[in-house]
Amino acid sequence: MEQLTATISEINGVINSFAWGPLMLLLLVGTGVYLTIRVRWLQVTHFGRILKNTVGTLFVKDKKSDHGANIPPFQAVTTALAGTVGTGNIAGVTGAIFTGGPGAVFWMWVAAFFGMVTKYSEIVLAMKYRVKDESGAYHGGPMYYIENGIGKSWKWLAIIFSLLGGLASFGIGNIAQSNEISGALQDLFHISPLVAGILIAVLVALVTLGGIKRIGVVTSYLVPFMSIFYILAGVILIIMRVTEIPHAFALIFSGAFSFKSVGGGLFGYAIMVAMKQGFARGVFSNEAGLGSAPIAHAASSTEEPCEQAIWGVFEVFIDTIVICTITSFAIIMSGVLDTAGGLDAFTSKGAAAVAAFNSILPGTLGGTIIELSLLFFALSTILSWAYYGENCWLYLTNHNKTVVLIYKIVFSLVCIVGAVGSGTLMWDIADTLNGLMAIPNLIALLLLSGVVTTVTREYFSKNMLK
Repeated sequence: MEQLTATISEINGVINSFAWGPLMLLLLVGTGVYLTIRVRWLQVTHFGRILKNTVGTLFVKDKKSDHGANIPPFQAVTTALAGTVGTGNIAGVTGAIFTGGPGAVFWMWVAAFFGMVTKYSEIVLAMKYRVKDESGAYHGGPMYYIENGIGKSWKWLAIIFSLLGGLASFGIGNIAQSNEISGALQDLFHISPLVAGILIAVLVALVTLGGIKRIGVVTSYLVPFMSIFYILAGVILIIMRVTEIPHAFALIFSGAFSFKSVGGGLFGYAIMVAMKQGFARGVFSNEAGLGSAPIAHAASSTEEPCEQAIWGVFEVFIDTIVICTITSFAIIMSGVLDTAGGLDAFTSKGAAAVAAFNSILPGTLGGTIIELSLLFFALSTILSWAYYGENCWLYLTNHNKTVVLIYKIVFSLVCIVGAVGSGTLMWDIADTLNGLMAIPNLIALLLLSGVVTTVTREYFSKNMLK
């Protein structure tokens, strides 16, 4: 059994090195650059108006009280953000900085800047090519804009995406997150992993069995709370070290363009490592290009594709430019990067983040904030990925509700497996599947870029986001 596990792990490692390798990362970011040029730098030229028509609308009462079988635009956003804002914002960013140095943060920003338009484009297509079931509920995402946008002859590519997404939901969207919640509950409240797993499973079942409307309601409260909680804590932390901000920026920019050799490697190796880590963590965190978030956005009751899509720009901004940056500054300004042995000196990436926050905030307050944030981030990710997986299996089974019900039950029970086990191999496999999801999605984005351009030009010329 150990030999089989080792073999599977080795094969997965080879595939993972491609799925998250330099070529794929350049393709992900390159697609964002291409789309940005085609829509005339939308994230810059209309950023103020985008904020006004996203965050600004939160203070305006929703005039449409009945959204039918679908959910309000804001709930679609919070469901997508629930999957986007996750443990990667803390543990993933921490690992990237330890491995690639402070310069990785700059390349993470670059990935986010172009990722704003990538996600915008995904949502435009998801909204345009979504379908409506017999209950009036919308379903959309890469599988639908591949089949309905590119053509029926490309359905095989849509099937590949759905299969990868459906399987990945059990790993990255469940086991890895349940394990984080279990660890947080054990540290904070001394709850055993088994009890934690049962609690998670029951909670997830109660929410997901209620469908997208219940998931939307829960995430509409959970996501704003957890985001504001972490952002406020991070802002306080940065204020306490405000004099070190210029030095932190200096380290980020100098590290991003450092051509020195690392560990006896080739000249210029440092910049390559920083770039790879920054791109990888940026894309992994905000999911721009992976094709998952547009599945949630497609459930919005909004009829206009661009109206929903501009939320995608805000989504990447808040996830990476705000939340990931807070984690980055905490790690850089705390001094934990100078720890002898580097990341190996800590039991996990999360433990390194705890050490960073504890070194700045009084007592163990920093560690408590990290543990609570990981708990909420992981729980929200489970809920959104349950919906992503549900839609992938719906597509694969031609909207067979029985199969989806079985999926929801199994998905909930898998939370127990994640809570009591290490799930390392499953996490690694799911990470690979998650990366591979980007391939069919990027193909569709490039082939349908003309549609995105046309829809965007028509909408902006007509509305100018007034």
